[in-house]
Amino acid sequence: MAGLAGTLPGVDLYKAAREFPRTLQGRGTLISSVQIADGGISRGTLYGSRVRGRAIRMHHGLYLVGVAEPDLLDRARAALAVSPPGTVVGYQTAAAMQGFGVAEDEDIHLVAPPDSRFSQCRGIAAHRPALAVPRAVRVHGIPCTPPARTAIDLARTLDQSLALATLDCVLHNRVCGRDALTAEVARHRGLPDVEQARTLLTKADGRSVCTQETMLRSIIHTAGLLEFVPQFEVRQGGRRYVLDLADPRHMVAAEYDGVSHDEPSRRVDDRERHNWLDGLGWRMRYFTARDIYVRPWKVISDIRTALNLASSR
Repeated sequence: MAGLAGTLPGVDLYKAAREFPRTLQGRGTLISSVQIADGGISRGTLYGSRVRGRAIRMHHGLYLVGVAEPDLLDRARAALAVSPPGTVVGYQTAAAMQGFGVAEDEDIHLVAPPDSRFSQCRGIAAHRPALAVPRAVRVHGIPCTPPARTAIDLARTLDQSLALATLDCVLHNRVCGRDALTAEVARHRGLPDVEQARTLLTKADGRSVCTQETMLRSIIHTAGLLEFVPQFEVRQGGRRYVLDLADPRHMVAAEYDGVSHDEPSRRVDDRERHNWLDGLGWRMRYFTARDIYVRPWKVISDIRTALNLASSR
């Protein structure tokens, strides 16, 4: 997968996105069919190597040897090897390699020069943007669009919720700052969907720690409930808990209840935490991935009910 986390429920910490590039090895060796023929290797021998897992066909006339399974770095190198000169890695693939890959995609995304000719290849998504790419940055030796450019390309083209999660993750992991993102939006003036990127940048918040939390905040804020802030800290008598989203004035909190909460030890801690917060007067509301992705109306309804009860208290 090009990215690390997507729209499906699961462990999706922005910290994991930050750590992902460090896991890349790219240990495979690329070899062309011409090199194979020059080395005296027959088609039958090559086919046998593929069957035994000693050679992996990456693209037409291009093979990878030395690894059992290519990682993202191997796949990016292979894609660039069959691309026009001046092509760089961009969009979801560049985001994953730079530490904010929250939007998964099986393809390797490349940004090709506007006047280049690019033959369609399985597993490669080629983009020819109207806006020229500035000097590429290198990640593990791979040329990529700079972080701010990558983030704004995604903020323009992804679904709004994932686009906002991308911007949150960029800021949370400090891949680049808000000023750099704002300047990049200005460079995209006049391009399709740039207004989406500009609007979402005003809503981006680096305090969020996972995509589901970002989406939960987006649902609540879209309903006009703007007093909810991410990662709100509650302290009392030497104890400290951090709430996913909280309205401090009304003491109402919204929590994402992910799969990690199903562990027995975690459930005990969660109940103790809930009881302590309840004793302080907090009204806790918990939401699952199903609530966020399938029935966001329930999130809004439950939050409004909690706010009404808090107001009547």
